[in-house]
Amino acid sequence: MNDWLSVPLPSLAHALRSGDLGFEEVLDSLERRIVERDGEIQALLPEANRVQRIRREAEVMQGRFPNASNRPALYLVPVGVKDIFQVDGFLTHAGSRLPAEALAGPEADAVRQLRGAGALVLGKTVTTEFAYFAPGPTRNPHNPEHTPGGSSSGSAAAVAAGLAPLALGTQTIGSILRPASFCGVVGFKPTYGRVSTGGVIPLAPSLDHVGWFTQDVSGSALAAAVLCSNWSAAPAIGRPSLGIPDGPYLQHADGEARRAVEAVAEDLRLQGYEVRRVDLFPDFEEIARRHRLILAAEAARVHAEWFRLYGSLYHEKTADLIRAGQAIDEADLAAAQAARRKLRQSMGDLMQSKSIDVWMAPAAAGPAPRGLESTGDPVMNLPWTHIGFPAIALPCATSASGLPIGLQLVATHGADERLLACAAEIERHLSSDRTPAVRHAALRGAG
Repeated sequence: MNDWLSVPLPSLAHALRSGDLGFEEVLDSLERRIVERDGEIQALLPEANRVQRIRREAEVMQGRFPNASNRPALYLVPVGVKDIFQVDGFLTHAGSRLPAEALAGPEADAVRQLRGAGALVLGKTVTTEFAYFAPGPTRNPHNPEHTPGGSSSGSAAAVAAGLAPLALGTQTIGSILRPASFCGVVGFKPTYGRVSTGGVIPLAPSLDHVGWFTQDVSGSALAAAVLCSNWSAAPAIGRPSLGIPDGPYLQHADGEARRAVEAVAEDLRLQGYEVRRVDLFPDFEEIARRHRLILAAEAARVHAEWFRLYGSLYHEKTADLIRAGQAIDEADLAAAQAARRKLRQSMGDLMQSKSIDVWMAPAAAGPAPRGLESTGDPVMNLPWTHIGFPAIALPCATSASGLPIGLQLVATHGADERLLACAAEIERHLSSDRTPAVRHAALRGAG
């Protein structure tokens, strides 16, 4: 297994647990891959003696679990961790210039859970400043002249470049699904609150979600079983009923992204899936305005003391957000929160009345834009994050410029297990010999 980093996470984890794969082989391959790729894409924060540290931690883990029979699910699996998660033994800068001691705190619950499942921390991955829009140095592994997306830039790029089979991220607007789409990997954002945000530096606490990146859906499901509260494997299901949201929301995607989703939908329909078009989010601009109001107001409150002490160290984009939030009063924030709760309920009711199991939409407004000054537009993820529904991005096509295009699947509140089961079925379909040709022909044929 020389190219172990290309192996899906469940297979890799099984090989490490069983002893079929020696960890030194993994570490050697990892060291080579970091030298070959990370100098260009800069997904990982620099760390002196990284390999030696990981080797020491692996030896401790091996001593704890000498017998293959009782090794935990992620035994010796290296995991990237976005630099807004507190990790024992690491400084946390959150992509900012603030002093690490001001941001210090106890280890994040998600990191502790991964370590409890046997995982090893590969290192910190690059984040935009405080998980907002000020970009870091990370480049897209498919074309370094393009953004990898954000704010979980380094985590998405690390998985795409084969530096890590699993990496933690967060999403407050589109910070998992957008970079997953841009980098051509799977990104999963569970239902709001399903994964603890304890030990994660917040941006907007009522909007922040913990999620992760993997090579495929099976890897995401393995991570979900470790990280999601009260996780249970989904029962066998038939083909889901799929919905495509018509209206102003979908018009925010460019032609390539819309055509990619339409091509997948048509092919699924030909295979016997029920696909329904539903007018959705007629007041989309108001939803987006409300989401950004909540984000700004909560960010201003989270950062009040840090901004008072270190305001001159903030990037202009983050500082502008905080200043805008300082002008929002409690009554307006409460009204926005109430409207969001109402929308969540009405969306659940709509899915039930229309018999929609899963929504299909572009995972990003298009392929990754050229340049590193912007991380792209999170507009396609905004409404689902706003109401806290679980969502997953799958690679589904390649743009005319050779960059990935992602498919976004969304289920109702709390239906994470069903969403991953449906995503696995659709992923198998997307990986068939025939389907990619259909998708690419549709993209080419539309110009």
